[in-house]
Amino acid sequence: MPEKLAPQKLAPLAALGGLVADIRAIGTLRIAENPDVAMASLAARAGRGADVAAAIARLTGLALPGPGGMARSGDWAAFWTGPDQWMVTAPFAAHEEIAGELAAATGGAASVTEQTDGWVRFEVTGARAADLFERLCNVDIRAMTDGSATRTQIEHLGSFLLCHRAGTDFSVMTLRSAARSMMHALDVAARSLG
Repeated sequence: MPEKLAPQKLAPLAALGGLVADIRAIGTLRIAENPDVAMASLAARAGRGADVAAAIARLTGLALPGPGGMARSGDWAAFWTGPDQWMVTAPFAAHEEIAGELAAATGGAASVTEQTDGWVRFEVTGARAADLFERLCNVDIRAMTDGSATRTQIEHLGSFLLCHRAGTDFSVMTLRSAARSMMHALDVAARSLG
């Protein structure tokens, strides 16, 4: 009879490989990996945009935003990614099954895809956050207002840039496989500010 193996205890790793999020303070800036966000993409099927908007409003209280927009309601947030398409986020601890929640709420009116493990999110805060992003992307960062979102390139990485507080409080998201490259870009740009 083969020897019985003891059960293994597995621990999830953050995108940068640590058991806890990587947080860096560089000058007045704080750059923090944020692994505590559940994400799902939501795409209304042809002619079903109004049905999807109504279903999401019932589930989350969100009014789905238009181009360049981001909306928040309680734990939930969403930002526009394309015509009748959004990325919906919520705290991971409360909404680990975010895609299932959204799919159940929208029925056959939308295509929903789990995105949590496909993306990495960094929170960048501080008085010089706008200066940092001016060095990294071609977005008119000073024109971004609270609750705006845009798609951009940072160091050749397709990214989303979310503005929570104009000039000082941003989130940047890119593919999880590029987490180290994004952290390197943010770190180097922050250090270049002096």
